[in-house]
Amino acid sequence: MPSFDIVSKTDLEEVDNALANMTREMSQRYDFKNSTSRIERNGAEITINADDELKLKQMHELLQGHFARRKIEVGVIDYKTLEKAAGQAVRQKALIRQGIDRELAKRLVKEVKDGKFKVQISVQGDELRVSGKKRDDLQAVIQHLKGLSVEQPLQYINFRD
Repeated sequence: MPSFDIVSKTDLEEVDNALANMTREMSQRYDFKNSTSRIERNGAEITINADDELKLKQMHELLQGHFARRKIEVGVIDYKTLEKAAGQAVRQKALIRQGIDRELAKRLVKEVKDGKFKVQISVQGDELRVSGKKRDDLQAVIQHLKGLSVEQPLQYINFRD
């Protein structure tokens, strides 16, 4: 019985490479001269420290650009609320989304069931397994899910006949 898995994974080594390139570019840019702005990753959490909100906005743009160059979708970043630090300095934490959370899994299952596809879909931890009798049905499910506006990037792996 053909099947495939729906996952949402991010290569953390590529994230480290993007952050290293971003740090290198910040050290060479004139607008970041004599600035204490920095970015660091600890596990799946990125901490952005900036001198002010303007520099924070510039760092967001740099981060998105470097992620795009490393072929990491920008949707993997979940920005948290902005925190004030000493003086005008600001700090913001961002989480790198890994896996499909419960709410998104429920939404995807509901979309597939509402689409009246002849497939079975089951939640397995932070992944979804879709299986059906025909390969064409599975490909139709993939096309349907790609058409949805999901804020988190999804990958379709382990396609088996």
